[in-house]
Amino acid sequence: MTVDVIYETEDRLPFDAEPLLEAVIGEVLRRESCPFEAQICVSFVGDEEIQNRNRCFRQRDCVTDVLSFPLVPFREPADFSFLEEGEEQDCFDPDTGELCLGDIVINTARVRSQAEEYGHSLRRETAFLTAHSTLHLLGYDHMTEQEAAVMENRQEAVLQELGITRDAEFPEEKNV
Repeated sequence: MTVDVIYETEDRLPFDAEPLLEAVIGEVLRRESCPFEAQICVSFVGDEEIQNRNRCFRQRDCVTDVLSFPLVPFREPADFSFLEEGEEQDCFDPDTGELCLGDIVINTARVRSQAEEYGHSLRRETAFLTAHSTLHLLGYDHMTEQEAAVMENRQEAVLQELGITRDAEFPEEKNV
């Protein structure tokens, strides 16, 4: 699995995000039985940039916490069968053979404000947004109450498995 991490903002998180992102994305892919090595790009941006992307790509002129840009046209969430049958070969990186799942864009300002609002760590908020977005890359959505419940259960299971709970403390975040 390849996770490319790019900071497009000077507002850097007070911990090395890459191992966290790799753990969360890896656990989502394991739980969803992804049969391929995969790649995802995660960009950290500020309010202005995420609003620009939200306006450009979703026609919503507002700041948000995270955006997902899936590259695989899943017919059903996490149903990889059409890829295993050889369809959609353009979803694979020709150099590495990895499945190109898409891009995640995380707003660091919202990571900070939501962590404070919900009373948990920056690491937990980053992990939550990453799990949420990775599920979107796999075709999950939350347009109905039932879909939302499915996503929430899957997100929480990933975070629990990794021990990233609401009350977990991380010393490097104390002086943020």
